Amino acid sequence: MSVDSSKYPSLSAPIWWEPVESVFSPGMCGDERLVSNISLIPTVGERYVMMQLEDGKWELIGGTLEPGEAYMNGLKRELMEEIGAELADFEIVGHFSCHSRAEQPYRSHIPHPRFFRLIGTGEVKLVAAPLNPPDGEKVARVELMDIDEATALFRSQGRHDIAELYQFAHDWRVVQNR
Repeated sequence: MSVDSSKYPSLSAPIWWEPVESVFSPGMCGDERLVSNISLIPTVGERYVMMQLEDGKWELIGGTLEPGEAYMNGLKRELMEEIGAELADFEIVGHFSCHSRAEQPYRSHIPHPRFFRLIGTGEVKLVAAPLNPPDGEKVARVELMDIDEATALFRSQGRHDIAELYQFAHDWRVVQNR
């Protein structure tokens, strides 16, 4: 599946997360040793799991890997911390190729200045409240929504990139389930 610039304009152009420039591509990255982050567009059946932080913002689920952590272990940890979920299945739908202009990496153990952020989709089972560890984001709510509700929430807060990631993952799932 390709990134159609008319359907996914934010994903078709470089995205800046100061000081990092990121470019989205479908599929797996070229070198797993350069993976520093993993995110998931999680589902429960046909609905999408959404996470709202204490500051009221809706956010993409996932985060930075810990030292020596494999990306699948990082994903499972992030799911439990952020939405109290266990992973039932997983598929990589794309990745961001990132290049940082910072002198030092965000954390000393992650690749620098070039690294990848993996984006996946998968079925989860909500089993507990978010763990909200002291060094992580504080999750206020976890909700299930259809794709239109989820993307509208991200767009309403100016996060067109995340809205398009959710839509891309949804479209990916539709194509895979034909």
